[in-house]
Amino acid sequence: MNPRLLAALRRHHGVFATADALASGVDRNAIGPLLRQGSLHRIRHGVMTLPRVWDLHAARGTTHHLECAAVLRRLERPQSVISHTSAARLHGLVLPGDVDQQVWLTDPEQYRTGRGYRVLEAPVPPSETTVVDGLPVTTLTRTLADVGRGWSFVDTVVAADDALADGRCTRAELTAAAMSQSHWVGAGKTARALGAARVGAHSPHETRSRLAVVGAGLPEPLLQVAVWRGSRLVGVLDFLFEGTPVFGDCDGRVKVEDPWGDRTPAEVIWAEKIRHDEMLDLDLLGVRLKPADLFAPLPHKVERFRELLARGGRPSDHCRLEVWNGGLRRQPRVARAS
Repeated sequence: MNPRLLAALRRHHGVFATADALASGVDRNAIGPLLRQGSLHRIRHGVMTLPRVWDLHAARGTTHHLECAAVLRRLERPQSVISHTSAARLHGLVLPGDVDQQVWLTDPEQYRTGRGYRVLEAPVPPSETTVVDGLPVTTLTRTLADVGRGWSFVDTVVAADDALADGRCTRAELTAAAMSQSHWVGAGKTARALGAARVGAHSPHETRSRLAVVGAGLPEPLLQVAVWRGSRLVGVLDFLFEGTPVFGDCDGRVKVEDPWGDRTPAEVIWAEKIRHDEMLDLDLLGVRLKPADLFAPLPHKVERFRELLARGGRPSDHCRLEVWNGGLRRQPRVARAS
């Protein structure tokens, strides 16, 4: 392929404009036929990529990277930064189920909208920008603060919890990000959501379960509590009410349908039974929460927690309880940016 066109493709992070093609010697009248025969792939008006590049990103689920690059190439505004939901995608944050597909940018001097993109006008200091796969993007914490003004409370906490569990940010950094927008519209909503984020929720279900339990008036629990019997790890509880023997486990179908360690579903179920029986032997009292329990059956689960807490008692002297790995995942879901 034309080396000058390949250079433009690399320079613009996987895309090139019609102007780049013309500058590399491609005849303007040849571009249409090349698109129709599949030799080029159009991303948006005036911006293209190679089919193999698009297919590679499609296989990885990262075509939004090319869509962002295409908008940046089209607008030609170096001060524009990928932000909000688009930045959340590029950072690998957990997204709401109903999230939009448009490209979001922030520009310190310009507001505009166009087909498939929106540019918001707001300050973007250098300390709140970074580079992800070659593209200018708001930092992780700035992104969480931005989406917190538009996403629901629960969706924002889910995303923040997930980032905390990977060690990609700290609660202090989230607080600072919220404070930096204290006079912006929606800042209170962001502050409330980021203030509710905790280290130790390793799945959206665990976050939603904690929020539901605390929202029902129960004490805030400790997360990722390891149960030791001597030097042997019995298991790690999703949450435990501090100073009590009462714990909660958040069970999803993935644990059984897609077990880790090459185990069969039957082996997973049997291991869970053995683990639960040993917890009972150590005077620990548990309630299991599946995703459906967070809706209509929640009052029943909350009442069960209340009954167990009212019994009092304490864990057996034969076990030791401590927060496991500081609440962090043993294997990060998304690697921390260097």
